[in-house]
Amino acid sequence: MQRLNKSIAALVTAYGSQGLVNSSRGDNLPSKESIEDILRGLSELMFPGFRENAGLDRDNLMLITGERIHHIARELIREVEKSIVFSVRQGVFSCGNDGCHAAAELIVDDFFDELPTIRRALILDMKAAFRGDPAAKSDAEVILSYPGFEAITAHRLAHFFWKCQVPLIPRMMSELVHSRTGIDIHPGAEIGESFFIDHGTGVVIGETTIIGKDVKLYQGVTLGALSVKKELADKRRHPTIEDNVTIYSGATILGGETVIGRNSVIGGNVWITHPVPPDSTVYIRVGDQVMEARS
Repeated sequence: MQRLNKSIAALVTAYGSQGLVNSSRGDNLPSKESIEDILRGLSELMFPGFRENAGLDRDNLMLITGERIHHIARELIREVEKSIVFSVRQGVFSCGNDGCHAAAELIVDDFFDELPTIRRALILDMKAAFRGDPAAKSDAEVILSYPGFEAITAHRLAHFFWKCQVPLIPRMMSELVHSRTGIDIHPGAEIGESFFIDHGTGVVIGETTIIGKDVKLYQGVTLGALSVKKELADKRRHPTIEDNVTIYSGATILGGETVIGRNSVIGGNVWITHPVPPDSTVYIRVGDQVMEARS
């Protein structure tokens, strides 16, 4: 026990000298546990009755929805305010004359105004998954069991807060779903409607990626950066994928100037760092990468 007490004293001393302690006595940081609860509640709001243990009473849908939104809004305002205060300390955000709590309330009000639009986008994603996967037997199966759909749900929610320059929370949301699904979508990525990730494990989509409409990715796809230098953080580092593109498993597409033209098909395990014209097929044959125009 004497050695253990020394270890405790040494660790507490390190806390004092090194910092990085999220203390409730000061301006503390968002709670990972709270963000997980909020994300779960928002997923339930998107598709009521799909994720609850008990069935949903349709006759009281307005009352139930109102109660949920008020509860989530209170929790979300608290966590967004913590994030804004953190951003103010970093010199990135200014709360203005009304204070950080008022700024958090405004962002959360805007978020709930946006929820019907987010839900419409998710329904298109769900239909794309059902349409694009012969193994899918119903819309409900996609909502309940597809990791790609779970990942894009979290992304469309987190992306709103990213656009509002709320720090920490968008990344926390994306990493929570990353840990469950193996799909890593940065909340800054811009993703068009009817997006489908099939299987999904190992998919990585970088911060400045732009994805158009009706795009389909398979497992192990990386949409990444050619360089990870810190000084390039504010530059376009990730590719653009135009409308109606399919990218098969293991493909790696890198660089901010790399554009995959509309109606193209990218085969498995290719490595692409240059633009691909529209209506192209890129694949590997006998160890060589080949590009050919489709008729």
